[in-house]
Amino acid sequence: MTAVRRADERDHEEIVRLRSLMYDSMNQSDAPASDWREAASRLLRVELASPEPHLVVYVIDGTDGLAACATGFREQRLPSPTNPSGLMGHISNVYTDHGYRRRGHARACTVALLEWFADQGVTRVNLRASAEAEPLYRSLGFERTGDPAMRLNLAP
Repeated sequence: MTAVRRADERDHEEIVRLRSLMYDSMNQSDAPASDWREAASRLLRVELASPEPHLVVYVIDGTDGLAACATGFREQRLPSPTNPSGLMGHISNVYTDHGYRRRGHARACTVALLEWFADQGVTRVNLRASAEAEPLYRSLGFERTGDPAMRLNLAP
């Protein structure tokens, strides 16, 4: 069985390292490294040390750092007909280092997040899946939605 644990603030550098590898694999590493890495490290140190976090990360240890991670965000939105509590979860940053793939690490970290969400009263969880990862998420019950997502990037 894969040993999954909840990350704490000491794991921030390794989580950022895995996040960087994830962005590299998606060809999205064109931003200056210090801009997002330092900000991500600061946020992780605060949230992972919080007794009431809105962000949690489940990880699997490797021999020289983390082998895998998955990040979850809990958010309170206004209740709606399809989500009466208004509690939402979002999964991101699911990544397994190359030397540890095909061992069930991404699944184990994602299942741990889903259990955390359930314990928090979250009844709806969203994520964005790569084509490679979609079968994993479908096997856990996720399905494509008809949500017409749009985005606007405001200048800093």
